[in-house]
Amino acid sequence: MDFTIRQLNENDYVQWKALWLGYLDFYISEVTEEVTNTTFRRLLAENEPMYCLVAEEQGALTGLVHFLCHRSTWTTGDYCYLQDLFVRPEGRKHGTGRALIAAVNAAANEMNCSKVYWITRENNYRARALYDQVATKTDFIQYRITD
Repeated sequence: MDFTIRQLNENDYVQWKALWLGYLDFYISEVTEEVTNTTFRRLLAENEPMYCLVAEEQGALTGLVHFLCHRSTWTTGDYCYLQDLFVRPEGRKHGTGRALIAAVNAAANEMNCSKVYWITRENNYRARALYDQVATKTDFIQYRITD
């Protein structure tokens, strides 16, 4: 498959939203329309440390990756958190996910980030097969407090 990786733009809203909803469905999650719209605006805003790259094939978006940069007490450079990665089912196994991760890593390098990291569910075996090839699995366990 021939695809390109590029930055999200305002004209992508409908296709981005379809990918975003597919991602949320995969994780059996929902967010409000307000959160979706706010996220899209933030991804486009120049003053936000949130970014989105998309994979495009013949005018159709086939994948997305959201990432953000933040300070760390462990380094002088920022860290890059790859928050969301989703490729449409028909676009999987064609290198799209790998290309999106590589593009985030390149962007993080340009921004002088010292690390790119992400989390996934333990049972996300298909994605983990890729992640095991492109990154090192750590032994950290995530804890969270929610409202």
